[in-house]
Amino acid sequence: MTPGRVIVVGSGIVGASCAYELALRGWSVELIDRAAFGAGCSHGNCGYICPSHVYPLARPGAIAATLPLMFRPNSPFKVRIRPDLSLLAWFAKFSRCCDARKAEETSIALHALLVAAKVRYEEIMALEKIDCDYEARGCLFISMHEAHMSAFEADNRRMIDRFGYGARRLNGAELARMEPTLRDGLGGAWMFDCDSHLRSDRFMSGMKAVLTRRGVVIRENCEARALEGSGERAATLATSRGPLRADAFVFATGAWTPLLSELIGIRLPIVPGKGYSVTARRPAHCPAYPMVFDEHRVAITPFGTGYRIGSTMEFAGYDERLRPERIALLKDSAALYLRHSEPLADEEPWWGWRPMVPDGRPFIDFVPRFKNVMVAAGHSMIGMSTGPATGQLVAEMLGGEEPHLEPGWFRVGR
Repeated sequence: MTPGRVIVVGSGIVGASCAYELALRGWSVELIDRAAFGAGCSHGNCGYICPSHVYPLARPGAIAATLPLMFRPNSPFKVRIRPDLSLLAWFAKFSRCCDARKAEETSIALHALLVAAKVRYEEIMALEKIDCDYEARGCLFISMHEAHMSAFEADNRRMIDRFGYGARRLNGAELARMEPTLRDGLGGAWMFDCDSHLRSDRFMSGMKAVLTRRGVVIRENCEARALEGSGERAATLATSRGPLRADAFVFATGAWTPLLSELIGIRLPIVPGKGYSVTARRPAHCPAYPMVFDEHRVAITPFGTGYRIGSTMEFAGYDERLRPERIALLKDSAALYLRHSEPLADEEPWWGWRPMVPDGRPFIDFVPRFKNVMVAAGHSMIGMSTGPATGQLVAEMLGGEEPHLEPGWFRVGR
């Protein structure tokens, strides 16, 4: 398609990346969002740019590993029981994806997306000079018990054999020397030197300025309501702020995508998975490395300008309450590993809906109803890590370019 006018719906990292890549290719871009720019999951996540996250949640043994967590008090994994047929259908699809062949196919697709995104992040930051506390220090996956850590040995070997990179193993003593803010007696860690991190809210603020400078029109508090057209092409998007005409449309609407099913003409198996974080000033005893406490599903990211504890997973539908007990769970879990647990200063508690898909692969494709409408959604827990590569792929597909990734991995009809 020849570059013309395009409307991008959704201003998280995926939508912002789509708008950026389209603007670079000569499209006239308008970016709209029902709320403020970058105010969803792209604001308070832990900011990992992580080629290490190639393995999806849906894999052999996932059901057996997760079920006990549902019944544990203060579990990082929580399903709030309610009548919800879409959630039951989602879990049924998730269980069918927990086989070795499907998990292997997904890991290949995610590897390509993650590696391409990390490269693109570094290119964008070098070109646009975005100040976002970016560091390529790696990431520690820490186990309280050595037996838990050893369970990753086979996966690490497969990762090295398949993709040419993996983690190096640190025993408890090596971990203590490397990161003295941790308690003594931990089981050890896997160190992924391939990983990087940034402060997501600062990156998104930088991207907003970049997009504006490159001519992208940003409309906040502008809700998409109806998509109108004739035949196989959409022409007008009705919004809360009036109609918008365009030659193409991209819906990068994350966890909100199921609520737009009638508008875009397809129902995708996406459910909101609620995550939490708390951001504070850097404590006196701040870890040097980003780290994931794998047994408790809690992550810590140290920034030059702050400190963030995040994660957990709560399937509670579109519940907009910030639950203080989930924030307390994050802090309490982190305290089990950290030598110093001084009170955090100037805290910002936060929650956001992750767009969870059963097989772990996002949908990046044209919708069946219209030939000029694309969806880019369902990035689960790795939206921040994969946004720039998604934006590239969307721009390539809309413009009829040779794609840098295999589009079939992310088709809506898989």
